[in-house]
Amino acid sequence: MPDAKLLNTIEALSRLVERQGLDESSILNEAQQLIANLVAKDDWLPAEFAQPHSQYYRQYLLYGDPQDRFSIVSFVWGPGQKTPVHDHTVWGVIGMLRGAEIDQPYHFVNGSLEQAGEAHVLRPGQVACVSPRIGDIHRVSNAYDDQVSISIHLYGGNIGRITRSVFDPQTATRKEFVSGYSNETVPNLWV
Repeated sequence: MPDAKLLNTIEALSRLVERQGLDESSILNEAQQLIANLVAKDDWLPAEFAQPHSQYYRQYLLYGDPQDRFSIVSFVWGPGQKTPVHDHTVWGVIGMLRGAEIDQPYHFVNGSLEQAGEAHVLRPGQVACVSPRIGDIHRVSNAYDDQVSISIHLYGGNIGRITRSVFDPQTATRKEFVSGYSNETVPNLWV
């Protein structure tokens, strides 16, 4: 049976999106606190959703809303692993559960892809947001070369099914992808 913290977060998020509809600003404001509460203490994530891979990061689906209004995933970063530069196309809240990750934002300037300011480090208990409205393109990496890091991501849609893009930072070339999930079966949270 999943931890009550995750179940309570899912229930609160369901009520939030029902109440707020598609108003991104209101959702992000409240969702940040819900995710901050979820990652405040690292004592609830089942071990099967915290397993690293030796070559690439893993994205485990923890919950997918039946209406695809939101999804919650655990990102498990092996030592030194990183994403390509990518976007999301939907709003998102990232909460750091274990270890730390480095977030380097990017944006387009006159057709070129450039770093948008300095990279910042997300540490346990901290949250950050992404969306096309506030900044949606970034590269994320494990801050450690010798340990696993885990972050919990909330997205405004089923992120494993959404067509998104990766970018070559040198040429700004865009390539579409759909990420899917590392777990083959979705946990049944209500049993």
